[in-house]
Amino acid sequence: MEYRDYYQIMGVARTATADEIKKAYRRLARKFHPDVSKEKDAEKKFKEVQEAYEVLKDPEKRAAYDQLGSEYKSGQQFRPPPDWGSGFEFRGGPRQGRAHARGGASQEEFEEAEGFSDFFSSLFGARGGFSGGAGAAGTQFGGGGARAARDHHARVDIDLEEAYAGTTRTLELKRPDLKPDGTLDLKTHTVRVTIPAGVTDGQLIRLAGQGEQPTNGGKPGDLYLEVHMKPNRLYQLEGRDVTLTLPITPWESALGATVTVPTLGGGVEMRIPPNSQSGQKMRLRGRGLPGQTPGDQYIQLKIVVPPADTPEAKAVFEEMKQKLDFNPRADLGG
Repeated sequence: MEYRDYYQIMGVARTATADEIKKAYRRLARKFHPDVSKEKDAEKKFKEVQEAYEVLKDPEKRAAYDQLGSEYKSGQQFRPPPDWGSGFEFRGGPRQGRAHARGGASQEEFEEAEGFSDFFSSLFGARGGFSGGAGAAGTQFGGGGARAARDHHARVDIDLEEAYAGTTRTLELKRPDLKPDGTLDLKTHTVRVTIPAGVTDGQLIRLAGQGEQPTNGGKPGDLYLEVHMKPNRLYQLEGRDVTLTLPITPWESALGATVTVPTLGGGVEMRIPPNSQSGQKMRLRGRGLPGQTPGDQYIQLKIVVPPADTPEAKAVFEEMKQKLDFNPRADLGG
């Protein structure tokens, strides 16, 4: 997808205040509104301006967008960084079911977000992103009239090994807000969280009372941390199950062998049956992520052929070629 420079689209500096962004939007919306504009590609430009304003008018979306940096150029190929959204704390609780890393949105916000670009959706989700969600904003307490403080949400990135064993983290989260002059401010909020063994990708960890703090009395909101699993060089994760690709030699494949297989809990001995093939799967029960029903570890075999890079190695392959009546393409016909 192509990167979109929202500041360039709006014609404002990256340091622009909220008022400057609002004025730029009103001017451009009048200029490109498809009902009245005679500009070329007015409808397309109007949608681009709407999308840019949707991001830059919101302190949270803007702060998250700004962390991408200014080195990207409009139209350049783009993919969100793996740690996208990490280190930020946003208003709104998680949506029901698996929470989106960027929070939820109301139906109205969803309708507004329709037609936005793939770039927008990749950062903020199809429903328009950070703000909104299932927080308690607007709820009133009893006769005191105090507004219930909102829940907040953030993400925490962990290694698969940490998910297996559990860990404790101290996180410094940035809360985007607007200063009185309309410029963006990031306030640091530090939390300490215990991540239980067996936590899964997308699971929510609730920190009671660590969301928005109440004004005029009332109950503080909660902070929900959504777990994001970092890619692992050995294992692919699905739920609580892990899959490992295990390289084996042709003779281990043909004759069978006992080999040491790495698992999240340490190496274990596993028997490879004779005449095993590449792609064949084996299972180690209970060797995935722990839980009430522990996950399994699947072993996918991959036969690795040694190089024929010496006269002796070439001779071995020549002997196999002469003595083994074997054609792996016999079933293909033709």
